[in-house]
Amino acid sequence: MSRKLLHTLIPAVAIALIPSTTAVQAANPASTYRQLDQLMDVFERVRAEYVDEVTDEQLIEGAINGMLSSLDPHSSFLNMRNFERMRTQTEGEYGGLGLTVSQEDGVVKVIAPTDDTPAARAGIKAGDYITHIDGELIYGLSLDDAVDKMKGLPGTTVKISVVRTGQQKPMELTLKREVISLKPVKSEVKNNIGILRISTFNKQTGEATRQAIASMEKQAGGKLLGFVIDLRSNPGGLLDQAIEVSDAFLERGEIVSQRGRRKGDVQRYYAREGDDTKGKPIVVLVDEGSASAAEIVAGALQDHRRALVLGQRSFGKGSVQTLIPMTQDTALRLTTARYYTPSGRSVQEAGIEPDITVPQLSDADYKERRVIREADLRQHLRNDAVKDNKIIEEDDKENPRFTRTAADLEKAGVKDYQLDYAMKVIGRLGPQPVQTAEVSR
Repeated sequence: MSRKLLHTLIPAVAIALIPSTTAVQAANPASTYRQLDQLMDVFERVRAEYVDEVTDEQLIEGAINGMLSSLDPHSSFLNMRNFERMRTQTEGEYGGLGLTVSQEDGVVKVIAPTDDTPAARAGIKAGDYITHIDGELIYGLSLDDAVDKMKGLPGTTVKISVVRTGQQKPMELTLKREVISLKPVKSEVKNNIGILRISTFNKQTGEATRQAIASMEKQAGGKLLGFVIDLRSNPGGLLDQAIEVSDAFLERGEIVSQRGRRKGDVQRYYAREGDDTKGKPIVVLVDEGSASAAEIVAGALQDHRRALVLGQRSFGKGSVQTLIPMTQDTALRLTTARYYTPSGRSVQEAGIEPDITVPQLSDADYKERRVIREADLRQHLRNDAVKDNKIIEEDDKENPRFTRTAADLEKAGVKDYQLDYAMKVIGRLGPQPVQTAEVSR
């Protein structure tokens, strides 16, 4: 099959646009109609007798959201506000703090801060909890309302309270909102190694990646030893861009497949001929914040043995959401498929297991900080290949090799231990000096 370009969103989702006229058959129409009658009875009773007056729109949208949230964490109804927010995530810019967040049991949790934003510079990390905004407790507030409170005009300030596992007191932070431009790719050449930081997968990511590779090659005079692709705390993005990025590093072969509910619902996506990096060594950095589209890239390069994956086990979000237009400004985001790496692995729950497990020793709190992954979310899809929580238990095993403290590393000038480790791996994998022995005449 030739490669398709899907408009797919994966900040924990993958979305494909399809018409809203898809036919759906009820398994038992008579029983379904009786239950719909019951739903309408409840609707009428609430509308007539609830203590406060509520609109029909509120009740209907609440019923839809309740239906979808009972399925999995990623299916949802997009009203006009959500629709606009999704568009901004993939192609626009906004005034805010630069956070990707989720919600469970009324608590706002940080999935990842965006690079070079107020949130990242303030030291907010994946797994932190936001409890107050401008002194107001936001427990129980909808995620949409909490996000709206953090957004605002650039230059204005907002106070937030952040709770981190392992710290006794919450952090009280005052942040100044900025225009958050979703620039997905940054690059630099260091010690003849190309470092490619991909923070999200929006519409510019694929082309920006190819441009960065060419720019780094030119800067190094064609003498790059290899590349480090940093996908840490990358919450995902567009599926077609994950395919495009993978394609830049692969000569040929399958990148990813997605499989739906029915046996024949399988789509496969392949790399086009040509590796932009000419086969040079690659290390991919991942952590617990690397999700979905980031996992597609890491899984594809790992399965083709094109790269070593280094860091911590990734988030483990391996499902695809289809965006189904309902009206001109509303849509249904519904989980319709799982995706699989080229070897047939599902990353759902399991995530991408690194070839070389390396903790972020530069983070003094890494042992105490609570890690949030897909498997921790309520109603997450199950993966039959993950049994007895074996993978999760392995996270607690100590490795005697990693004993240096954050303070020791700082004194040694190492600000990012995982990146430093990755660069040393590239140094060992790259071209080595040729030694000769000859007789002088």
